[in-house]
Amino acid sequence: MFDVAIIGCGPVGALAANLLAREGLSVVVLEQAKDLHPLPRAVHLDHEMMRLFQQAGVIDRVAPDMIATDGHLHVGADGNAIRYMGTVGKPRPFGWANDYFFYQPELEAHLRAAFDGDRVTMHTGARFVGLSQDAQQVVISHEQDDQLREVKARWAIGADGARSTVRKALGIELDDLQFEEPWLVVDAEVEGPVTFPAIDGVPADADLQRLSVMMCDPKRPATIVPGRGNHRRWEFMLLPGEDDQEMMQPERVGALVGAWMQDVPHRIVRAATYRFHGLVAHQWQQGRVFLAGDAAHQTPPFFGQGMCHGLRDVANLAWKMAEIVRHDANPALLDTYQIERDPHVRAVIGAAVEAGRYICELDPERAAARDQAMRNKAPARDGETAHDLIPAIREGIVDPASAAAGERFIQPVLDDARKLDDATGAGWRLFLRNADIAGTAHGVARVDAGALADSGAVLRWMDAHGVDAVLVRPDHYVFGTARTSAIPLLDLRARLLGFRERIAA
Repeated sequence: MFDVAIIGCGPVGALAANLLAREGLSVVVLEQAKDLHPLPRAVHLDHEMMRLFQQAGVIDRVAPDMIATDGHLHVGADGNAIRYMGTVGKPRPFGWANDYFFYQPELEAHLRAAFDGDRVTMHTGARFVGLSQDAQQVVISHEQDDQLREVKARWAIGADGARSTVRKALGIELDDLQFEEPWLVVDAEVEGPVTFPAIDGVPADADLQRLSVMMCDPKRPATIVPGRGNHRRWEFMLLPGEDDQEMMQPERVGALVGAWMQDVPHRIVRAATYRFHGLVAHQWQQGRVFLAGDAAHQTPPFFGQGMCHGLRDVANLAWKMAEIVRHDANPALLDTYQIERDPHVRAVIGAAVEAGRYICELDPERAAARDQAMRNKAPARDGETAHDLIPAIREGIVDPASAAAGERFIQPVLDDARKLDDATGAGWRLFLRNADIAGTAHGVARVDAGALADSGAVLRWMDAHGVDAVLVRPDHYVFGTARTSAIPLLDLRARLLGFRERIAA
C-alpha cells in the first residue's frame, strides 16, 4: 500500500509527488493521458511557487526556463493606466522575483523528470474509474491497457483538473461565485516586440514588454501576457452574440492578434475559447480523499493565481501528511486543510472576480466612470503588487494571538549567495533573536538569527513585529511569534499537532 495516491499529473499533482517523496513518503501517480499535453495552459506563477520548487528539490530544473517579469498593468478605456501592480526596483523579501512566466509543457516535463524512482510510481494512460475507502485506506480503480486495476493508499489527492472525475465520483458540488465570461485565448511565437500605444500613467522604469497588460477597453477587453523565449499570449473577451467556433477561425484570430503585431513575424500556436469562472468546491475533503487545484477551485485569470492556488494546496497537504506518517501527529491534522485553504482561495478569487467585473465592462459611460474611480484609488494603492492579494492564514495550525501569525515568512539571500531555506532546511524552524532564548522541541530546528549571515534581515523582521522568536511552518507560513521565551509557542504547536511531548528549555 502506498502512502498517497495522486490522480492527475499536471503541475499540481507533479509538485505534490515531489514534495511527498522528499519527505520520505511513497506515492503512486495516475495520469489519464499517455503523453504530456503539448500546448501551454497556465503561464504565470509567483515567488511563493519558486520557493516551493526550491523546497521540492526541483528548482535547478525549472528556474532556467522561467522569465522574471515586472508585474501587472491595467489600462482604461481612454488608453491610460488605471492600476499598476509593478515590482521594478522593489525589494525581494522572499528571495525570488514576484512574477514569473513559463511554458507549461516544459514545467511539467521538469517536474516529472525529478520524480524519485524509489518513492514515486507513475502510471500514464491510467483512467480513473472510481474509489472506495474505509478507516484505513483508499482503493482506487483505474483502467489501463484495457484492464481494470486497483491501487491502495493511505490517502488520495484528486488533482485532475476543472472537470475532475474524482470530485464527481465523490458527489461534491461547486459554489458558484457568480462570474462567468467567455474569452478567446491565443498563444503565439513572436519574433519581435509587441506594439503598444503610448500609455500615460506608467512609471518611467516600467517596460511594457515585461508586464502583463490588461486593456480594459469596452470595445473589447484584452490581455497581453509575456512568456518565456518568443512565446506570447493574448486573451480577448468575446462580445455578446459572438460564436466560439467562429472566433477560433484563423482569419478572426489573425485579425485580433495582428493589430498588436504591425508586420512583426509570428506564428499562432493555438486558439481556444474558455469560460472564465469563479468556483469553489463545498468540500475539499471527503474521508481520506482530498481535492486540490482546479478540482477544488477555479479562478478568473486576471492576477495569474489559478495554478498558484493549486500548488499552495498540495504544499499544505504534504507537510501535514508527512507529520502524520513520520512523527505520529494526530491524523485529524488533515482536517485543517480546507479550514486554512478555503478562506485563502476565496479571498483571492474574490479579488480576481472584482477585477473581472471592471475589466469586462462594455458600456462606454460606465467604463469612463470606472476609470476615474480607479484613478482616485491609485494613491492608496501605491506600492501594491499581486503579492498583497494573498491573505494570512487565520485559522488552523497557527497561533492567532501572536503577531504575524499566518503570514508568509521572509527568505533573505545570505552573504554567501544561498537563500535562507537552503541554509536552514525547510522543515519547522524556530528563529530566535539569540541563542539564550528558551525553547526546544523534537523536529524543530533552532536558528540563531543573530548569527545568520543575512545582513540582519531576520532580526529586522523581528524588530518590526516586536518579537524575539518566530516559529515557521514547513510551508513557510508563520505559525506564531513570542517574546522572551518560545516554550509556550512550542507547547501550542505540540497540542495542535497532537504530540505528547515535553517542551524543553
